Amino acid sequence: MTKDYLPISRADMEKRGWKEVDFAFISGDAYVDHPSFGVAIISRYLEAYGYKVGIIPQPRWDTTEDITVFGRPRLGFLVTAGNIDSMVNHYSVAKKRRQKDAYTPGGVIGKRPDRATIVYANLIKRVYKDVPVILGGIEASLRRLAHYDYWNNKIKRSILLDSQADILLYGMGEKSIIELADALDSGIYVKDITYIKGIAYKAKNLDSVYDYIKLPSYQDINGDKKKYAESFMVQYNNTDFYNGKRLAEKYKDNEYIIQNPPSTPLSQSEMDSVYALPYMRDYHPVYEKDGGVPAIKEVKFSLISNRGCFGGCSFCALTFHQGRVVQTRSHKSIVDEAKDIIGDKDFKGYIHDVGGPTANFRHAACEKQLKYGACKDKQCLFPQPCNNLKVDHSDYLSLLRKLRELPKVKKVFVRSGIRFDYLMKDKDDTFFKELVQHHVSGQLKVAPEHISDKVLEKMGKPKVEIYNEFVKKYNNINKKLNKKQYLVPYLMSSHPGSDLKQAVELAVYLRDLGYMPEQVQDFYPTPSTLSTCMYYTELDPRTMEKVFVPKSPHEKAMQRALIQYRNPKNYRLVHEALILTGREDLIGYDKNCLIRPKINKGNYSSKRIDDSDISNTKKVKRKKKTIRNVHKKKNTR
Repeated sequence: MTKDYLPISRADMEKRGWKEVDFAFISGDAYVDHPSFGVAIISRYLEAYGYKVGIIPQPRWDTTEDITVFGRPRLGFLVTAGNIDSMVNHYSVAKKRRQKDAYTPGGVIGKRPDRATIVYANLIKRVYKDVPVILGGIEASLRRLAHYDYWNNKIKRSILLDSQADILLYGMGEKSIIELADALDSGIYVKDITYIKGIAYKAKNLDSVYDYIKLPSYQDINGDKKKYAESFMVQYNNTDFYNGKRLAEKYKDNEYIIQNPPSTPLSQSEMDSVYALPYMRDYHPVYEKDGGVPAIKEVKFSLISNRGCFGGCSFCALTFHQGRVVQTRSHKSIVDEAKDIIGDKDFKGYIHDVGGPTANFRHAACEKQLKYGACKDKQCLFPQPCNNLKVDHSDYLSLLRKLRELPKVKKVFVRSGIRFDYLMKDKDDTFFKELVQHHVSGQLKVAPEHISDKVLEKMGKPKVEIYNEFVKKYNNINKKLNKKQYLVPYLMSSHPGSDLKQAVELAVYLRDLGYMPEQVQDFYPTPSTLSTCMYYTELDPRTMEKVFVPKSPHEKAMQRALIQYRNPKNYRLVHEALILTGREDLIGYDKNCLIRPKINKGNYSSKRIDDSDISNTKKVKRKKKTIRNVHKKKNTR
């Protein structure tokens, strides 16, 4: 097999001596042949099984010219919006158009349509009505059944119906795509392929469907938020490969969507084979003239060591997409890939990351999980770590040691998420110490997300006291090692359950910490997460209890501003929030105050002023005197 990029044009196809492709793969991303990109993995996996795949990256959608570049594919079209949901890619949480697209040459925006999966699939059906269309990728996977759509603020049908596609592959897809390809290759009609795990398909009735759970109908959940929450929880509890049931969702008397149970996770040898495929590990050379594809920069010198996550954060879609059972690659597989990286002409000696959804998960949560699957009725880490949880960093530590000993490797960093509560459960501090000593690039990013236990409970995150213990331990280890390294906490505003009082609580915590984050993420209601269900229904689907949800743009702006209360641009919002919550005690000149009082119509920086600062210049002295006089006059009125 010649190591080269897969065909992206008819000339490329003919150069290989092909008269046709088995599958034409349409993607909303530019073509990057790297194992961090779903298109690369699926196309290379198909190639390994003898199938011919042509890539059609970012086709124009105002013409059918681009999608016909390979002619009629022998077996079907594969369609994905790309590595990221097209709506998330295009719009901020405030629904404002983004200015850059990291998955497009030169970072140019507008090279893919909104709801790209639907647009591409319908485009194909206009030309090739009887050619199978198979959907995959994160956008399709999280919309396989009826779902809340934040951008339209309504319940949308399964993407299978709006796209007119034939089959949807959800999850990671390696096993299901080969089974599907083999079925099509053997001549089985696409509408008769209903038996593969990890797929969703359309059915006219339930006569041939067995061992299923019937979900509330689309009509029922569209008019009843409680029904939607109940339906969502059934879906959430059936995402495991071992105990997940088949689900059936009715739309009309002759229209159903059937979701088969999830695919079996890849074994370690299977994972190794996926990452040993002949990737070019870069974007296609055709993009060089446009400045390349920005997204490669973050992953080109990084290593994926695992999949899946038993963390169970409410706002994360991993439970629906990759599942809760962790799958890992062998040390040999990862070290071999590292050696390939070292040979790259642009390698400077730094491996940027070794991880996955959660870097320090290198095995299943417990022995029972391997035999019986993930528990339906409880989480591994929340609200307290399970008694059966296996806490052991020795395998991950051994892997990192091997990587940092490789020739030409200066540093091996860990930049993907570290689950700090899991780390704190480890009685052996060896990993923690070596993480700090060898694998932090000046800053360690962690995700407490909030500090109010009320909000953390809705997020599925540990209590703040555990984070505080982690911070203390991290600082102590740095001190002993004589290192000045910092923590960068990811924080989220406006998550369901967070009102202004909790936002003020977070601001006060940051005041005491002496830290103001440069960036704050508003909660983004993306499809198929527990938090999104809470956002839409204002119910916690786990308990059916009511949940406060900040939805007005103004209140969300206040919560965000409180986290960055020192920014002068946020003064008005912070002042308003403190008045509304009865926290005028945080407005003043005391060191514990967040902001200073208003002076006439002017606003002053919320940066705290110490007496030593004020006495530095005569100008500041005069300003302080003026402020005090005005404040005194107001108090005597």
